[in-house]
Amino acid sequence: MTATEGTDRREWVLGLVEQYEARLTRFALRITGDEQTARDVVQHAFLRLCDRLPAAGEAACSRIDQWLFTVCRNRAVDLLRSRQRTARLAEDVASTWQSKEPDPAVTAERKDLYRQLSQLVAALPPSQREVVDLWAEGFSYREIARITDRNEVTVRVKVHRALKTLRGHPQVRQWLGGAAAAAAKPRSAGGLPTGSSR
Repeated sequence: MTATEGTDRREWVLGLVEQYEARLTRFALRITGDEQTARDVVQHAFLRLCDRLPAAGEAACSRIDQWLFTVCRNRAVDLLRSRQRTARLAEDVASTWQSKEPDPAVTAERKDLYRQLSQLVAALPPSQREVVDLWAEGFSYREIARITDRNEVTVRVKVHRALKTLRGHPQVRQWLGGAAAAAAKPRSAGGLPTGSSR
């Protein structure tokens, strides 16, 4: 490998770290429940990527996001098994969530909603939490099936059941009902709700 090739590969890996590190850390944190362990899992994934670069190269990594999430998941599950801990995906990570929203009230509301939603997802069975988390990360059913080593139909059923459970929760029904009521509220010609004193 020439010095130029080495520099190109280093820049490529650093670009992937910048692009995926935060997403992978959130994913690993929801599996392990521990921030330091999640960071170790992500570091392991990128070290594995560096190990395979000389043989595989950039061209062989067209689905690098799927590969990285698979390595992270496998490493996190292995660590959980080795420590004989109960698998769990979500904990209260509101303290690590950082918003760019300048309005403190909106930021506080989002943190509270994120915390509550994380708690609801954490109450799901582990296999449902895992597929919902990957689904929320934007992976297709087929990609989730590959990452979790399940068939696609099973993944679809698990996501469907998890979302049905979440939608049926009283807190979620209240959120959805409030949003629907606000959307359905009649407005006057001036854009204010009907009955406004203005």
